[in-house]
Amino acid sequence: MQRYGGPAVAAIADAPEPAARPRDVTIEVKAASLNPIDFKLRQGKAKLAIHPTMPAILGCDVAGVITAVGPEVTRFRIGDEVCARLEKDRMGGLAERVCADEQVVAKRPTSVGFAEAASLPLAGLTALQALREVAGVTAGQRVLVHAGAGGVGTLAIQIAKHLGAHVLTTTSTKNVELVRSLGADEVIDYTRDDLGAIRGLDAVFDTLGTERASLRMCRRGGVVVGVSGLPDGAFGRRALPIWIRPGLWLATLPRRLTAWRAGARFAFLFMRPDGGELAELAGWVDAGVLKPVLHRTYPFAETGEAFAELERGRARGKIVVAM
Repeated sequence: MQRYGGPAVAAIADAPEPAARPRDVTIEVKAASLNPIDFKLRQGKAKLAIHPTMPAILGCDVAGVITAVGPEVTRFRIGDEVCARLEKDRMGGLAERVCADEQVVAKRPTSVGFAEAASLPLAGLTALQALREVAGVTAGQRVLVHAGAGGVGTLAIQIAKHLGAHVLTTTSTKNVELVRSLGADEVIDYTRDDLGAIRGLDAVFDTLGTERASLRMCRRGGVVVGVSGLPDGAFGRRALPIWIRPGLWLATLPRRLTAWRAGARFAFLFMRPDGGELAELAGWVDAGVLKPVLHRTYPFAETGEAFAELERGRARGKIVVAM
C-alpha cells in the first residue's frame, strides 16, 4: 500500500526483509486471511487507532513455518508450524515472510490445513474476547450473534455454544442451514423476520454497527458488545487524541441514551493479539469444538480479486490467500 485510497493504491511488489527483534520468530507464510480491518486501513478509516508507515504491507492473520527464532525466544523452535494475529503496529501478513513477537504466536491446529489455521486468529480472538471477557457469557444465557455466516460470526456461534449459551443469530435465507449446522438454536432471517420483535437477551455481539437496535433487544442488565461502530468513551480515553474525544462524546450520545432507556450497557472491543488465547482456540479446533469456515482460498497473485470479494460483503466464513 503506497498511500490511503481505493484498491488501486495496493499492489504486489518487492519489499525489504522484515526486521526481527530479540523476542521475535520469523515465519515463512503459507497462508494469510483477509479481514475488514485490512481494507479499512487501506481506505484510511482506521488511522486514528493504527498508523502504518508507508509503504505498508496489509494483512494481520498468518499461518506458516518458523524459520528463525530470536535470542530471547523460549516458546518456539525452528520448524514449528504456527499461526498468529500480528501485532497492531507490525501488520504485513500478505508477504512471504513476517516477524512476530512470540507472545502473539501459537502452534497451529494440526487437524486442519494452513488455510484454516490462517482464518482463525483475528476472527476467533475477536469472538472469544467479546463473548467471554467483555460480555461474560455464561451457561443458559440468551445470546445473539449478528451476521452469523460471516468470518467472525461463524466462529462466534460456536464459541457461544461452547460457553453454554442459547444462541440466536441473524443471517439471510441462503445461509440458514449453515448457521444451524454451526450450533445456532434460533435463526432470524433478516430478509423476512422482524428483528424488532426480539427482546430479553442477555448479550448481543454486534459486528454490524447497529448497536442502538441491539440495545433495545436486551433485558435490563444486558450488554451489547460492538466491534465495528463508534467506540465508547473508555476506548476514546485510552486510544484517541484528546481533541477527538468531545466529538466522540457527542456522536455517541444517542447510543448512550438508548442504553439508559433499555437499562443495558454498551461496550466497544478493540481485539488484542494474544498467543495464549489463540493456542486455546487451536486446541478447540483439534478437539472438534470449533470448525473454521472458509469461503474461498485465492492464490497470492489474485490478492486483488480476494479483496474485491471481501469488500462485496457476502462471504460465508473467511477469505484466505495461499502464499
